[in-house]
Amino acid sequence: MKQIDERPAREIFEWEGNPVNKLKVPPAPLYRDPIYDSPTDPVVIYNREEKCFWMLYTQRRATEINIGVSTVHGTKIGVASSKDGLRWLYRGTLPNLEFEPGMNTFWAPEVIYANGKYHMYVSYVRGVPTDWKWDRNIIHYTADNMWDWHFESILPLSSNKVIDACVYEISPGTYKMWYKDEANHSHTFSAISEDLYNWKVLGPEVTDVNHEGPNVFEFGGVKWLITDHWRGLGVYSSEDFTHWTRKKDILDKPGTRPGDNGFGHHADVVVCNDEAYIFYFTHPDRETTPPDQGLRACVQVARLTTDGVNLYCNRDEEFELNLTEPEGV
Repeated sequence: MKQIDERPAREIFEWEGNPVNKLKVPPAPLYRDPIYDSPTDPVVIYNREEKCFWMLYTQRRATEINIGVSTVHGTKIGVASSKDGLRWLYRGTLPNLEFEPGMNTFWAPEVIYANGKYHMYVSYVRGVPTDWKWDRNIIHYTADNMWDWHFESILPLSSNKVIDACVYEISPGTYKMWYKDEANHSHTFSAISEDLYNWKVLGPEVTDVNHEGPNVFEFGGVKWLITDHWRGLGVYSSEDFTHWTRKKDILDKPGTRPGDNGFGHHADVVVCNDEAYIFYFTHPDRETTPPDQGLRACVQVARLTTDGVNLYCNRDEEFELNLTEPEGV
């Protein structure tokens, strides 16, 4: 097993001694959470008020006592910021997301900026369960800045076992959501909205295998959807954001960078100019420990390429990471 580093996460949080950073080559791992050492489900978005990039993620509690699956519950949404995408600073967790009493579970944030407002969709589980037999819902929040979120609603979707929202503007003023419905074979379902508040469920959309974490983006003139089927990432392409054709998987073979052994999981893709970067997490200890013990996670980034037919990701490639501000900022 390739260790990320023998030192505790708190001691190496501010990345040190990587001379290639001057060339904008990202370190590996890209990010470790200095509190619980298990950031998962990353999403990267530009913070217009702070003029930097934010990474929001599920802050799993890998260093806490684990009873059943308790460490993946009771989680908050972690926040890290970066000016260039190379060096990330832990900023804490999003405050004031609780809309009912108690300690509860927040997973897999998705954020979209539209009409001068941020919209966030978060997977929610009441309490801190020790098993999977509990309701899960997708919660909608809005904010004028990315610290002060206002609870809007629990979205009425296709079941009471829905998680992992992805939202994309498929045409001007029309938004589509893809999400995992665990009550329906863990397939990707979709919904559509004209205002980001009211959603109409369309039904199942990707049904070939069980999976989670759908993510949709456009790159190289192609509409892409990726999913996490726990053996790498499934890749699909479409001409209409509805009918998807399965392509070759990516991140299904171990990498050689520190912490990049094992499969890539639950990813977010950021497209900047003609480049696309995939942010994903790994469990670097799972080669040598049982899944219920290899809880530690880290975030990695790699570059995507395409020939217009398939999507490719050489996770061992040395590349420059050039994140840029969105147009119109």
